[in-house]
Amino acid sequence: MISDGQKQALLNDLQRLHTTPLGEVRIRRNLSLQCEDVTAWCRELICAQDAVISRQGKNWYIRRNGVTLTVNARSLTIITAHKGGAEP
Repeated sequence: MISDGQKQALLNDLQRLHTTPLGEVRIRRNLSLQCEDVTAWCRELICAQDAVISRQGKNWYIRRNGVTLTVNARSLTIITAHKGGAEP
């Protein structure tokens, strides 16, 4: 598990959160999202009080309501998102 300081560092740096055009397509498809702004939707998920945030190696994993986001820790690029599934 990560420290509160590491989690807070991620939350403080959320303005840098982004994804690539292909990442946006992948996230929409995997989660069946209809929203306009995928990055904003992911930002809201990460900021939720009940979001569980962990870090393994170079990636952050954020889990909430059966959704897992994978975010590169250095660049804050949202790599992918999945419904359900096992813990990474």
